Amino acid sequence: MAGRVAGKKVFVTGAAQGLGAAIAAAVAAEGGKVAIADINSAGAEKTAAEINATHGAGTASAYALDVTNEAQWIAALEAANNAMGGISGLVNNAGVAGDKGGVEELDFATFKRIMSINVDSVFLGAKYAIKYLAANQPASIVNISSIAGIIASWNTPAYNASKAAVLHLSKNIALYCAKKKLDVRSNSIHPTFISTPILDPLRAMFGAEEAEAKLARQVPLGRIGQPADIALAAIYLLSDESRFVTGAELKVDGGISAM
Repeated sequence: MAGRVAGKKVFVTGAAQGLGAAIAAAVAAEGGKVAIADINSAGAEKTAAEINATHGAGTASAYALDVTNEAQWIAALEAANNAMGGISGLVNNAGVAGDKGGVEELDFATFKRIMSINVDSVFLGAKYAIKYLAANQPASIVNISSIAGIIASWNTPAYNASKAAVLHLSKNIALYCAKKKLDVRSNSIHPTFISTPILDPLRAMFGAEEAEAKLARQVPLGRIGQPADIALAAIYLLSDESRFVTGAELKVDGGISAM
């Protein structure tokens, strides 16, 4: 039985661990090929090797990529295109948190770093991937934003601003591709707290059980999310099931945004 993304060739950033690794594994499980890109090249190679061991040699390939580096984007996309025989999906997943207090307390260098990794990466990914996606239509761009791009808090100015920028940049890319008469869609996913290494600082501060309980109390469903919750949302947006969905934001937040 064919998978939901059978025949798709998907480039995923930040895929050495966490959400990116889960999305890459889901693409392979649903019949697609996947390019694993990460600044952690050893981690990317490990993730690709694990996928190939499960789904067969050639299913996954790995690429070193600093998502803020324009030249590395150009090289990695070209290499992935050659390895997979095309690119029909781009998942801009790489991102960081790390705000340290409110707008007065946050240093400018940290603000610029978070904005660069979270926003410049989406711009560069779309800028240089669209030509490959256009050659492999129907195609899809999936940008991992956050519920923090919709709901603000007082002490994460850079994270809030960057993830809100991803939301609207995704819409801009969607409208651009539509204007160009391309069957290339662009959408964003907005998770709440997901059990990935991004929560490790809180786990270290409170202990894993208490940290996750504190977060879960903020979620109407009463639990934090799992990487598979986001991976399955990405599979929907990468697949032809969502051919009429573009410029949309998919909230996978346990009901937080409904309050």
